[in-house]
Amino acid sequence: MRKIRRQRVGYVTLAVCLFAGVSLVAQRFRATIDTVQVSVTVTDANGRLVTGLSKDDFEIFEDAVAQPVTVFTDERVPISLGVLLDSSDSMRGQRIADARVAVDRFVSMLLESEDEAFVATFNHAPHLVGQWTRPPAVLSGVLDELFPSGGTALYDALVASASYFGRRTHARAALVVISDGVDTASDVTLRQASDIVRRFEPLVYAIAIDSPGATASTRVNPDALREITATNGGYTEVVRDSVDLGPATERIANELNKQYTLGYVPSRPPDGGWRAIRVRVRHQNYFTRARRGYFSRQ
Repeated sequence: MRKIRRQRVGYVTLAVCLFAGVSLVAQRFRATIDTVQVSVTVTDANGRLVTGLSKDDFEIFEDAVAQPVTVFTDERVPISLGVLLDSSDSMRGQRIADARVAVDRFVSMLLESEDEAFVATFNHAPHLVGQWTRPPAVLSGVLDELFPSGGTALYDALVASASYFGRRTHARAALVVISDGVDTASDVTLRQASDIVRRFEPLVYAIAIDSPGATASTRVNPDALREITATNGGYTEVVRDSVDLGPATERIANELNKQYTLGYVPSRPPDGGWRAIRVRVRHQNYFTRARRGYFSRQ
């Protein structure tokens, strides 16, 4: 990373990172002018993914007002996916070795050639090690020279990575965060980071490596990660050892491959404010997960 500068945006001190000389403060991605697109995961009472539903099985509400579903597909839609990996001192040894294997497999085998991906790391500062690339398999090996060191500025890294989604190609987007520690070095707070992330609309998934041997001051905080992932349509999974990173990333890829894509044209004109979204499926014992809202565009 060449440099970091600070820019005041409302009440948030936003870390504006220049990754490989490309400003991350790009104009937000705009799939269409009017249509709001929502990626939806459906599970049954046992948490198993549900496929084979039709457009008529879904209802979508904006600020509690029902919206006609104008776009629907149950086929896999190309995705812009970012991987954000903790590279702080606690990731040394077997953890970083297992993380390299998991990330390489994710980009080379679990994504499709029409997808695009980037890979970033963070310790006390964020670093882009592989910018938007298609096919994602080209990114395999970008972590080979990574040596963990330093503290953990997770929230700053989330802000930087979220901003990078402003330059994505595909409407559907996701960010996968892998960390084994609590934030110890960020300039922004969890709430501020969460607010920035949802403005760029990626689904957010987190894998928390929670070692029972870690101290209370450095042990990963799954609740903080859940605060971000729940709002943005993903989930947080806690694993006990880095060897579990491979299966955990595979579960995320499997979910991304089996999501529904819904779209609607809001019944109210844009005003720049936050609009709450709720997606419901017309089946008992089926549950939906999607981002909880968006900022309307003026």
